[in-house]
Amino acid sequence: MSSPPCGLTILDGFSSWDSEAEPKLPLNQFYPYIRCGLCCGFLIDATTITECLHTFCKSCIVKHFFCSNKCPSCTIIVHQTQPLYNIRPDRQLQDIVYKMIPYLEEFEREQMCNFYKKRGLLIPKSVVVSSAASSGLKRQKKDSMPQCVLNIPPELDVSLLLQFVGAEDGISSYKPLERRYVRVSGDATIRHVELFIRKKMELSPTCQVDVVCGDHLLDHYQSLKDVQNSAGAEALQDGLLVLHFGLVLSCMS
Repeated sequence: MSSPPCGLTILDGFSSWDSEAEPKLPLNQFYPYIRCGLCCGFLIDATTITECLHTFCKSCIVKHFFCSNKCPSCTIIVHQTQPLYNIRPDRQLQDIVYKMIPYLEEFEREQMCNFYKKRGLLIPKSVVVSSAASSGLKRQKKDSMPQCVLNIPPELDVSLLLQFVGAEDGISSYKPLERRYVRVSGDATIRHVELFIRKKMELSPTCQVDVVCGDHLLDHYQSLKDVQNSAGAEALQDGLLVLHFGLVLSCMS
């Protein structure tokens, strides 16, 4: 859990790029994805709720679950009695946050070291900041405007919300889809989504899965990245790409 330190206020401006051909993006455009919805600081120890894929600082979400079993963002029940069972560390997202925010990782470690020192406690090895790192941090803070290169890797996951709309008459043998929230690669296709649904719902070969985004019936070859780009904000719900699917009898049956 960390709010932007004083030395980082300049990050609200535009990022700098080495190549003039690259676009310049304001860092605050990415705030909804790299800040915690509970403390409003940049994510520290990013931790994701497996039921809905919303992410918070680890300390924030653990404290929240002491008094509630619902997600702070979408209010779904995470677990009736033990919501802490359904959270997982998101190391990939945390790495992205540290790369996008210069000095944040070093600043957070320095804060943790000071916390233990003031209380006369032994500093854990995992948070020890070496003298070289500390001096480098101080030297960097004295430099002029930092360059924040927003290089978002293309392999970032796409988060899906799969909504079942029903089955055609004559189809009755299938299991309910227990996990509607799925995180997959943007290069995955609608065919991969169909195969996932088939496996989880244990569908017979005579059953066809139609996947719809908005008002458009999707083709098997379409990638999720393309679907998300073409659908726009209307197909998103709390950052999740919403896909509706139904079961129909196959023409081959």
